Order: sequence, then C-alpha cells, then structure tokens
Amino acid sequence: MSARRAPGAWGPRNPLIAGPARSLAGLAAVFCTGIALFAVLTAQVSGGGRLVGRDWAVLGWFQHAAAAHPELTGPSQVLSDVGNVQVAVPLLLVAVVAAGVSGKRSGLPLWWLPPLAAVLAMALVPLVVGRVKAAVARPAPGKLRLGPDGYAGFFPSGHTATSSVAVGGAALLVLPAVARAALRRALYAAALLLAAGVGAGLVWHGYHWPLDVLASWCLAASLLSLVAAAGVLARAAAVRDGPSEAGGESVADAAV
Repeated sequence: MSARRAPGAWGPRNPLIAGPARSLAGLAAVFCTGIALFAVLTAQVSGGGRLVGRDWAVLGWFQHAAAAHPELTGPSQVLSDVGNVQVAVPLLLVAVVAAGVSGKRSGLPLWWLPPLAAVLAMALVPLVVGRVKAAVARPAPGKLRLGPDGYAGFFPSGHTATSSVAVGGAALLVLPAVARAALRRALYAAALLLAAGVGAGLVWHGYHWPLDVLASWCLAASLLSLVAAAGVLARAAAVRDGPSEAGGESVADAAV
C-alpha cells in the first residue's frame, strides 16, 4: 500500500516546482535558439552566404539615413559608447554588488548564484567574440578585405555583446526587487531598447555590419538566459525554504 503525499509535499504537481520548471524550459529554448542563430549567422558570414548580400543592402540604408540626418550623429555616438568596456562592465559590477549584498542580507539560500552567473556571462563574451572574430576575419563595413592594421575582424560585434550582457544582466539582477509588476516590465523594456539602441548606433556610424550586431544579440540572449535561469533557481530555493519570506509572489511572476 503506497503512502500518500502530504498536501504541501514537493512533487511534480506542486506549483512551487511547476512554475520554475516552466520558466527553466522556456529559458532553455531561448538559449538553444540563440546559439543556433549565432551559428547560422557565423556560417553565412564566413562562407559568403545569401545573407551577406542583404547585409550590404541594410548597411547602405543606414549610411544614407546617417547622411540625411546628421543631427542624430551625437546621440547615436553616445549609444555606441555604452558598449565600451569602461562603461558596460562597471554598470554590471554595480548591479552584481547590489544584488549580492541585498540577497545576503535577506538570508536567501542561493543569493550568490545570480551575481555569479552574471559575472561568468560577461567573462564569456570576450572569449567567444575574440575566437570567432579571429576565425571569420571579416573586413570593416563596406570593405572587401581586412585593413593593414592587422585588426582581427568585425564579426561579431564585441561592443554589442558587451553592452547587451551588461545592461541585460544588470536588469535581471536588480529589477526583480521592484515590487510593482508594471514598473518592472517597463524597466525591462527600457533595458531592451537601450541594448537595441547601442547596436543600431554602431551600424549608424559604420563601426559594424548589421549582421555583426544581430549575431551578438543572439549570443547575448543565450548568455542572459543563463543569468535568468540562475535567478529562477535562487527564487525557487527562497520560496521552498520560506514561502512567507518571498511575499507571496510566485517565482514566475518575479522573473518578469
């Protein structure tokens, strides 16, 4: 005779497990999709595929638009500068420290996991980008050959990946603490627009091809899905150990 599970016991039908499981499954899909798209774009650029021709066309549109709207040169340069290591990395580090201190003071069991995941995600950016740049060796926008300066190449965009992981990682670390869901979602949208603006600014100024930026967005989405997964696991552990301390908010709601 099998024993009955207690009403609050952990099991596959318990909402405290089902919620995080669904979130993790969705994040796994984001990770796999981002990696797959990054691989496809890398193959297209390195092999001179059909998307390269479209890349020239989109680059030409940006060049004509930039020439027709010189008043946007300053704002687009400011956005491009967000991708500098000197700007993006300190932004993420501030969020890492803030999230770590807040989580530890709150006594969360896995308070260290999301900050660690964000740091590792940022550390992976130069490793992946540097290796792919050297392997693909793509010329500068509008050029057919690499310049004489020996630069490793332009695909993918390091500035785009750095800014996207920094801004997205900071949002994933800090914004779950925002109590109002509407405000939290609005701030997430603002972070997304900022990351998109950085990539657009880089193409606007001719610093990168559009596919350089698109590939880096795909890479950043995969890396940020790991940071988000760490947040889901940390919140699930907090709810499991003390649901009352989580304020009654579900893990799935806290993620968005």
